[in-house]
Amino acid sequence: MNELLLIVSIAGERVALPAAAVESVVELDTLVAVPRAAPHVAGLSALRSRVLTVIDCMRSLDLGTTDCSDGIREAAVVELDGHHYALLVDVVEDVVEALSDPSPVRAAMGTGWERASHGMVETEAGPLLLVDVAALISGSEARAA
Repeated sequence: MNELLLIVSIAGERVALPAAAVESVVELDTLVAVPRAAPHVAGLSALRSRVLTVIDCMRSLDLGTTDCSDGIREAAVVELDGHHYALLVDVVEDVVEALSDPSPVRAAMGTGWERASHGMVETEAGPLLLVDVAALISGSEARAA
């Protein structure tokens, strides 16, 4: 496959994001709430004169809510359809190469993970769930619509 993957932790689980979709990895310290936004939108933040919509990945996956009150949060910045998003993650670990194409997951993961998963990929860091960036941005509300 030879695709580069960014290893991150979401809700304590090590997963992979396609590195080609990630513009940068940043630390966010300020979030501005957005009235009437979807529940998985944590707020807005600024980065290099750009406004980022900040996505709470835990909330998007129906795994609870990320506590943003304790200061700086790590995020992966992505662009989708001309809009910039910051995906809140627990930890950004490393960039590795995928050693296989995604294969179906043969275990129950929960509806949030199943909705956002492209499958399992083998890496030098072990097997990782490959997460769909667009599904994280859409959130669980898109599934219900």
